[in-house]
Amino acid sequence: MLKSLWLTCRRTCGRGIYLFLSVIVAAGICVISPQPTQAFSLPELIFRGIQVIQLSNMSDRQELTVGQQINQQLTNSEFKLDRDRATTAYINRIGQRLAEQSTRPNIPYTFQVIDDNNINAFATMGGFVYVNKGLMAAADNEAELASVIAHEIGHISARHSIKQMRQMAIASGVASAAGLDGSKAVQIGVELALRRPHSRQAEYEADQLGLQTMGRSGYAQSGMVDFMKKLLNQPSPPSILSTHPATSDRIAAISQAIDPNLASGEGLNNADYKLEIRRLLRAS
Repeated sequence: MLKSLWLTCRRTCGRGIYLFLSVIVAAGICVISPQPTQAFSLPELIFRGIQVIQLSNMSDRQELTVGQQINQQLTNSEFKLDRDRATTAYINRIGQRLAEQSTRPNIPYTFQVIDDNNINAFATMGGFVYVNKGLMAAADNEAELASVIAHEIGHISARHSIKQMRQMAIASGVASAAGLDGSKAVQIGVELALRRPHSRQAEYEADQLGLQTMGRSGYAQSGMVDFMKKLLNQPSPPSILSTHPATSDRIAAISQAIDPNLASGEGLNNADYKLEIRRLLRAS
């Protein structure tokens, strides 16, 4: 009886000692550990968790996170977004319709309008697509506008920006055996978005993927060729052609790839489109 009572007391006291020591250790850690000086949003926490990125097998989640950081820097310091809700909703409606029929519909896509009258559009990794107001005004119909957006989605589907980033990181000597530092990835991503055209092969692939996406979405595939021909015949080539080389060869390749059954489709009503665009751009 006395022996049993002694063992019980010993076990209870032992647990108390362990608990007391745990509290002391925890308090010591709190004292010696530096306290946070700022709060971070969830995307920032995720980004900090992937400081070293293996570009050869970047996950969708990592790509989205890096894309968000690139987008933040672009929209904060490189250009001005058009904040008109109706204009953005219009581009988003077209973009989401196309993205659902792309070869990579499983990532979130973000479509934004840039307050710039130059004829241009581009995309960055993680599903971010940017369309200039000038391009919206230059198109004759929705199929032509959709063709450019579909082309940019094609670049995202083929992960062209990631491949470019890997090549640039290796050429610049900033990629280590472990991978690429996350902050360097964002820096390269911004540079690629603003000043580095895709390769000829990448443009051809984005054209073909975009053309297929247009067909599956119900848009007239002829819109892609019509828009390129119109831009090519302008007195001074617009921005979108200066960053998309070999336009004549691309037109020939697209013309051959168009499905005769899909050449005509939705989005060819010029009058309705012009009326809608005038209304949107006047309001924005």
